[in-house]
Amino acid sequence: MPIAACIFDAYGTLFDVAAAAREAAAQPENAAIAESWPRLATDWRQKQLEYSWLRAITGEHRDFWAVTRDGLDWALDAQGLRGDADLRERLLALYWQLPAYPEVPEVLARLQAAGIATAILSNGSPAMLDAAVRSAGVETLLDDVISVERVGIFKPAPQVYELVTTRFSCARDAVLFVSANGWDAAAAAGFGFLTAWINRAGAPQDRLGHPPHEELPDLATIPEIASAL
Repeated sequence: MPIAACIFDAYGTLFDVAAAAREAAAQPENAAIAESWPRLATDWRQKQLEYSWLRAITGEHRDFWAVTRDGLDWALDAQGLRGDADLRERLLALYWQLPAYPEVPEVLARLQAAGIATAILSNGSPAMLDAAVRSAGVETLLDDVISVERVGIFKPAPQVYELVTTRFSCARDAVLFVSANGWDAAAAAGFGFLTAWINRAGAPQDRLGHPPHEELPDLATIPEIASAL
């Protein structure tokens, strides 16, 4: 049966999470990370995710902006930059202006033209997601932006994915869920969604028992896949 909605993860899927460190590193005043910014970006993202998982497990929820700040603090500390308040503030400011990947506007526009509902389902707080969507200029191409704050727990908790079926009044197998995070795609597949894993880095599949229905290098063919379901 035709899908009811095409749902996207936000960070790393629609929005380039490495952009904040990359842009900061290009500024002369941030010479301390001119060469090490890729490691900083990787550490920041990994700790951001780890802290979200641990908070979901322990039930000690804080919103994603708090988790993002904590992850950055760890990453800066790992590079001996714990006391660089100006760099920290610049990186955090840039995180509110993450660019979309180049193909994103066209992909969303094509889905919209095909009459397929689109939305974001993200760990991000409502304020973070609103800023990201507006900065990328895609607010008119989305039917909804759904934050985990509606249920107060991070992915991969199943009640997060249930937000989609509730919002669109649809069966689980009527959703195409798209994520660049292998663990997220696996959890969504286990929940019952059709899934597309955007494997930009060419990484191995996670061993979680729920392989993605599609594995793609970018988002470009998502409209064709969604229309064919």
